[in-house]
Amino acid sequence: MPASLLRIGEFAARAEVSARTIDYYTGLGLLTPAERTTGNYRLYDAADITRVHLIRRLEAQGLPLEEIAAALTAGPGDIGRVLQRIDDDLQLLHTAVETAPAEIHGLLTVISARIHSLITVALQIPPDIPIL
Repeated sequence: MPASLLRIGEFAARAEVSARTIDYYTGLGLLTPAERTTGNYRLYDAADITRVHLIRRLEAQGLPLEEIAAALTAGPGDIGRVLQRIDDDLQLLHTAVETAPAEIHGLLTVISARIHSLITVALQIPPDIPIL
């Protein structure tokens, strides 16, 4: 077994989650074992620990695991189109803030803060994170 491959228990400990979490993420397609031993134990690449940390951060921001799985397995896609959509949505939010009644400003402030935190997380994603 190569040094970078870890059994589920050790992988979970290094990723600071439970083995059950790793098993659940694997079932959802968020993680894929690098290989299996002759005894059919799953082995995970130590580099995927970064992926687990990213999943946890996105989950903490309120993204459903199914959406995270879809995003991580979607492939590169057209980043320009995605950025344009984000820009359009931010412009729409800005217009809504300008024209909204005062009692809705608090809600729009919360939405704006959530968008900002999600963009911050997205900008911190390492460019070399393994995707499936």
